[in-house]
Parts: sequence; C-alpha cells; structure tokens
Amino acid sequence: MEKIKPFEELTIQDNFLFERVMRNKRLCKKLIETILGIRVKEITYPSFEKAINIRLLSRGIRLDVYVEDDKGHIYNIEMQCSYEKELILARRARYYEALIDNENLEKGQSFAELNQTYVIFICNFDPFHKGKAKYTFSSCCQEVAGLQLTKGQQEIILNSTAANTAQDPSLAAFLRYVDGKADGIRDEFTREVDLEVTKVKRIDKVRREYMLLSDELKRFREAGREEGREEGRREGREEGNKEGRKEEHISVIETMIAEGFSDDQIIRATKCTPTELRACHERSMNKED
Repeated sequence: MEKIKPFEELTIQDNFLFERVMRNKRLCKKLIETILGIRVKEITYPSFEKAINIRLLSRGIRLDVYVEDDKGHIYNIEMQCSYEKELILARRARYYEALIDNENLEKGQSFAELNQTYVIFICNFDPFHKGKAKYTFSSCCQEVAGLQLTKGQQEIILNSTAANTAQDPSLAAFLRYVDGKADGIRDEFTREVDLEVTKVKRIDKVRREYMLLSDELKRFREAGREEGREEGRREGREEGNKEGRKEEHISVIETMIAEGFSDDQIIRATKCTPTELRACHERSMNKED
C-alpha cells in the first residue's frame, strides 16, 4: 500500500502537487508546447481535477490536468509514478480518450465535430523498455506505408529515466527534474516550475487541503482494516460499524463544503457520489437557515 507522504516531502511527481502547479496557466501552456513541439495561443481550464462519470455503474475518471486551447483541442496530462505495464497504460489512455469524447460530443452533433485530443502520461519509469524519453503514438495502416487513420487523437508517454535522450533540451531538463535530478533546474522553464512548486507549498490553504485529504485517506484505510478484523462477527454489529463510518464520511464531506473546497475536490478526496454530495449541500444549507 502506497505510503502517505508528509506535505513537506511532496515533489512534482505527486499528483496533488503537480495538479496545483499546473494551475499556473503560463507554465501549463509552456509544458504543452515543450512536450508537443507546438505553439498554443491560449488555454482554458474547464475545471480543475476534472471528474467524468458517464453512467452510474461505469468506472469514472479524475484527470490531473485537463485544458482546452483556443482551437478547441483538448489536453489531458497525467503524472504517472506508480509503475504500470505497457498494456495497462495503453488501455488507460484508450479509456480516458473514450470518456473525454463522450463528454464533449453532444446529442445531434456530427462525429466531425469531435475535438482533437492529446493524452499525455509523464512517467518515472519506462513502460516499453526501449530507452526513449518520449513515445508518440498514432494509427498507421499496416498494408500501406505512410497511410494514417486521422482520428484526431494522439497519445504521448514520457519516460523521465531516459531524460537525456530527449531531442528538446527544455523537455530533457524538465524530465530530469521529474526524475529528481537537480541539474535540470538550470533550464529556465524548469527553474520556473521549481519556483512554483516552492510557492505552492508555502500556501497554508494548500497545506490544509492536503492534510484533510490525507486524513480522509487514512480513515478509509483504517476502516478497511477494521472491516477485515470484524470479519466473522455478527452481521448486526458489522452493520452498525458501517453506519458509523457512513456518518463520519458525511461529516468529512460537510467539513470540506464549509472549508470552500470544490465539488471535484470533494469527490476526489472522499469518493462520494454526486447524489451524496448534493444531499450534504442541502444539509449544510438547512443548518445555515
């Protein structure tokens, strides 16, 4: 089980910190340009930590960084520092793209109106074991050389362990920084990212948010252990324990509402359903009345 880090030990590798650093629009825009080798005029954030849930029983996703540019192109950037095999990472990208498409194509719209999407994984491991810093994927015809299926999708997987093989010096420096090597900070862009990391970690509200998320995760883990210890005991007692955890769960949600956290942040931290969140909002408003 992954250890919960103290706030002081967070680095750019940690999703929590990476997402908040990338709220700096200028840095996020520059990172996209550096990774893709393009120029982007403007980007917007539809929401931070975007959550997409299509159906009640389907698996939802929470995206670290989800932005759109002035042309309607969508960029999803994920910090992936828990090792995953090539197959799992590829299937993850496929699923993310499917849900993003579903979210952005309205009933009655033509398929031609689907946005160009880029799904980018920044990994601190090499899922393909080929020693490359950057792997870019697109659909090519096996029978006709040079013929591509223009789906409007592209997957880019970065490998920080091979940073020095990156053709772009700025990308190489950023990947060295992700990999924990201080020499990457000599690059201007990476130095700005490092300064933003320091700045974000000095914000008391960010620290409080992380502590609240950490406490909630600890509660869920402890609840899981307790549930295991309770196995085999009478059903009535187990039901009572579950009810108690439910009340504690609701209390945490209401506390986060009172602290001013966004719905996306609350859903990400507590894993509550939209229905549960709406009920807690209503309870909070009734208390105010």
